[in-house]
Amino acid sequence: MRNFVTPFILLVTATSLTGCGSSNNTTNTPTAPSAVAITETFSGTLTVHGALTHSFAVERAGTVSATVKTLSDQAATLGVSLGTWNGAACTIIISNTAAILNTSVTGTAQSTGQFCVWLNDVGKLTNSVDYSIDVTHY
Repeated sequence: MRNFVTPFILLVTATSLTGCGSSNNTTNTPTAPSAVAITETFSGTLTVHGALTHSFAVERAGTVSATVKTLSDQAATLGVSLGTWNGAACTIIISNTAAILNTSVTGTAQSTGQFCVWLNDVGKLTNSVDYSIDVTHY
């Protein structure tokens, strides 16, 4: 009888333990970090019939916007453009030739790389104007 009881107890214990466990089979899958917008402020003095370029690096595809934040002549109208930067020139992709204070130009960077914001007198400046412009990107 002793030989029959020991295997029986082992069998009952083994089958009882295999039934234990969780039916909730969740796995911890890491998630990508959320993209954080970067805002860069550029400033300068735009002269009559002049133009200025500021370059910046986009590290993640997504929205890119340039907003005129300050103008020493609040009635000034200028051109604001976004484009790609090759190290020597800004190739314009999107522009607003009637930008005033608080005007934004917005586009989408399809990839990472060097981009630029180009400001120019569109023939409406009568004096030089000091400006600051915020460029937001990822």
